[in-house]
Amino acid sequence: MPVAGAASHVHPGMLDLLQRMPSTPAQVITDLHVTLVQNPLAVALLGDQSGYRGARASFVFRWFMEPRARDLYPEADHATQSRAFVADLRAAAARRDAKDAEVTSLIRTLLDTSQEFAALWAEHDVAFRRDDRKRIRHPALGVLEVNCLNLFSEDGRQRLLWFTPAVGTDSADLLDLLGVLGTQDVVESTS
Repeated sequence: MPVAGAASHVHPGMLDLLQRMPSTPAQVITDLHVTLVQNPLAVALLGDQSGYRGARASFVFRWFMEPRARDLYPEADHATQSRAFVADLRAAAARRDAKDAEVTSLIRTLLDTSQEFAALWAEHDVAFRRDDRKRIRHPALGVLEVNCLNLFSEDGRQRLLWFTPAVGTDSADLLDLLGVLGTQDVVESTS
């Protein structure tokens, strides 16, 4: 599933907004959860998503096909995230032309190879998420509770995601620390 078409180029307005958000993790993704661009804090929080190609470029594909992709979320949240990804993908498929090769290939592959995806797909749940509260596992900082907010392009094929600390948690301090740590590897002292 190569990144192609209009969605493979970042909407200029979204790119401008992303560049104006240096103090919060933010990224632009497609409706199939392919990361197009991330700011440095998003890389620090979520890992560098730019190196994936083909079907693996879609986080939805990796979620259902590569167990390590789920390390980003606490295990207790996996079922909720699975449901959300399937419902979001169904909404993306509904917005696209029925002959869209990119979305039909992704769905067919997941239906053929993931029993979990197939069972959830059969429920016909559709969701269009505008915001979400998430718990994200960071290897050095632990679990951060964040609000994941979305700004959609007019055609719905791209969205700017940004992550703010959830009120009533220590995530504001952790996000500040994330800005200091950046993407450097954190190793424990052995002394």
